[in-house]
Amino acid sequence: MVQEKQSDRQQRLDNFLQAVEAAQKVQDDIMKYGTEAAHLYCDDVDGDWLETWGEDEDGQQSFVELVTNFLQSDDLVAVRVRKQLKDKSLQKIAVELERCLSLSEDEDRIFAVKNVLAANVVVAESNRGTSSNEIDENDLLDLAKELLEKLAEIKGSAE
Repeated sequence: MVQEKQSDRQQRLDNFLQAVEAAQKVQDDIMKYGTEAAHLYCDDVDGDWLETWGEDEDGQQSFVELVTNFLQSDDLVAVRVRKQLKDKSLQKIAVELERCLSLSEDEDRIFAVKNVLAANVVVAESNRGTSSNEIDENDLLDLAKELLEKLAEIKGSAE
């Protein structure tokens, strides 16, 4: 057990030393070649990478951009999502939704999307002694399901 800890420490130290050596080499190259050192480390320094930033290799928009465009649309689901998350930026919502879609189980995705939508829900007591959140839970779950269907369509069109 002690030997394993020492070998693990030694491996981490070796990795650290390699990283320091690589950083020193980059620094030395920059000192030696100036801005031309970028050509040593990047394949396409002079290309149009800045103009095509955010596009996939085949020229299509990224999934986050497609979702952001959808959220800006007049689609009824998009309008309901914007109304629900009125204080959040559409870009942040799209990133969170992409993260939700990466979950493997359908049920996990639905509840993750519902949690994103529920970010602005405030629990308040109504006159009957029940929380207004009970009514919103069903609405949020329905909206999450509809939104997941739209996201699946968007993902299908992006591929």
